[in-house]
Amino acid sequence: MTGVLRRAVLGGLAASAGAGAAWAHRPAKRPDLQGTWSLATYTDIERPPGLHALVLTPAEAEAYEAPRRRLHGMPAPAADDLLGQTEAEFNERGDGLARVRGQIRSSLVIEPPDGTIPFTAAGLAAVAKAKAERTANPEDLTASTRCLTNATAGAPMAGGPDAPLFQLVQTPDAVVIFTEKYHEARIVRIAADGSVASRGVAQPPAWMGDGVGHWEGAVLVVETWGGRPGVVLRGGRLLAADTTRVTERFSRVGPDELLYEFTVRDPVLYTQPWRGEVPVKRAKAPMFEFACHEGNYSLPGILAGAKVATAPGK
Repeated sequence: MTGVLRRAVLGGLAASAGAGAAWAHRPAKRPDLQGTWSLATYTDIERPPGLHALVLTPAEAEAYEAPRRRLHGMPAPAADDLLGQTEAEFNERGDGLARVRGQIRSSLVIEPPDGTIPFTAAGLAAVAKAKAERTANPEDLTASTRCLTNATAGAPMAGGPDAPLFQLVQTPDAVVIFTEKYHEARIVRIAADGSVASRGVAQPPAWMGDGVGHWEGAVLVVETWGGRPGVVLRGGRLLAADTTRVTERFSRVGPDELLYEFTVRDPVLYTQPWRGEVPVKRAKAPMFEFACHEGNYSLPGILAGAKVATAPGK
């Protein structure tokens, strides 16, 4: 690193630290939410088979967590995992199931009561279509295969098992949520009038929708519309279209913990609004580069192999 670059980096870090210190002394109604945070938890967004209640007893939680500890929160590998991929990968899902307000939670979804995403028939069809690998062109492959978007990015957020970290940066005019995986940055504009009425500013279509934030006392509220015209699927079950509206609430509940709440509304994709709560802990280490290029490097082989497989006579 050259001397000029080193001074620039150190100067930027000093400015960032100064901004954080200044924010910490702002009025209590706008608390400092900045930092690197983790969504890691054994709790999935939807309730898994075998768990029937939202709140588990300590004994039920231990029975669920114990066999997963060796694999950092992941379930035992499937019988067809002949190469040992599950055991070879290093996943980070925290220390156990989610604890919210002292309750041990079996799902991040709290409404509907069964802990599942209430898809309409059209929503399920959209999930199936978004998952289907089409191989006529590079653009046909799924966003996950092409390393474009992940479960932590966008609204609502859910920590992926291999990259649950995000960094939150505040300014008077915007909040930026920068994710570890695929390094996506979601820029949320803060409404000057304290409401979402200023959303009239035209924004280009984006993977993560158009978000406007405002403060309700000490709570940062973010309203996000859309997910880009068409459909975006993140994490296998988080579906957003241009008809989707997500309300998020970020609350400081301790020196090293946030409570992240969300409500998803879309009459096309879902039979009813659905809600979730996620405990967010301060990360134990900084974020590092998450370089995902497997699908991109493999595109020539993927497309060529698909043409061979679908050739007449096959």
